[in-house]
Amino acid sequence: MVELHDGRARLVLAPERGAAIARYDALVIGGAPVPLLKPGDGTGTSGCQLLVPWSNRISGGGFTFDGRFHAVGPNVPGEAFPIHGDGFQKPWRLARHTAIEAELVLDDGAIGPYRYAASITYALRDGTLDARLTVENRAGMRLPYGLGFHPWFPRGDTTLLKARAKRVWLEDERHLPVGVVPVSERPRWDFDRPIPLPLDWVNNAFDGWDRRASIVQMEEGIKISLTASPELAVYILYSPSPDAGLFCFEPVSHTVDAHHGEGLTVLEHGATMSAGMSLDWKIAETD
Repeated sequence: MVELHDGRARLVLAPERGAAIARYDALVIGGAPVPLLKPGDGTGTSGCQLLVPWSNRISGGGFTFDGRFHAVGPNVPGEAFPIHGDGFQKPWRLARHTAIEAELVLDDGAIGPYRYAASITYALRDGTLDARLTVENRAGMRLPYGLGFHPWFPRGDTTLLKARAKRVWLEDERHLPVGVVPVSERPRWDFDRPIPLPLDWVNNAFDGWDRRASIVQMEEGIKISLTASPELAVYILYSPSPDAGLFCFEPVSHTVDAHHGEGLTVLEHGATMSAGMSLDWKIAETD
């Protein structure tokens, strides 16, 4: 594990587990550290994983691009489709480390037709976490790429979410998209203002958002603000149930199964793309 500390926040990274965040804690004066992300080892249902070279699922056993079919097999036990690429499944090397900043590198990303290198820079500044993820296509041919972040947040009885969006993609029993509707048609999913998370299952992509969100943890008196870079035009909300104790708010560059739709970024061999996310915290004041 690699730890960063700036006096207002503590960040613990797991290079061997996909360069994931294992902990991000607010350091409250006169109190115990408050977990802003669900603490753990950075895998499974905790911390924050990196999504590279794409986000979410690919159906159909692969995808066709430039007239050629590229097979991509399942990569997670229990999942029928390949999901989230392989960046979160591989060890990354620590390239640089100071008290408040760290850079980690993956030299040998390889899944399906993808061959790539990636890097992530994490930095703490006055409690704010800045993360910048970059991927370089090394496949010897042009391919469509995507990026994203997969943070897991604690969910309590009084957790509130604000994340304005225009549309929401509906999913089928395979967790693949089956259409898109205005958010106004799903009032329980309209996070135009801070509201509690729905009681029932949510696992949907939202677009037309302003790349800003806030999460208020009323029990801890903490408000978390998330800001995403322009490349991250979609967010995915995964909220299984109130008793799960967690939910995910994932800023990503494309919708689910975009290899059979649109939204990916085509990179020539040697070309790169980047995306960033920042998380900040303060004493809660709902807006």
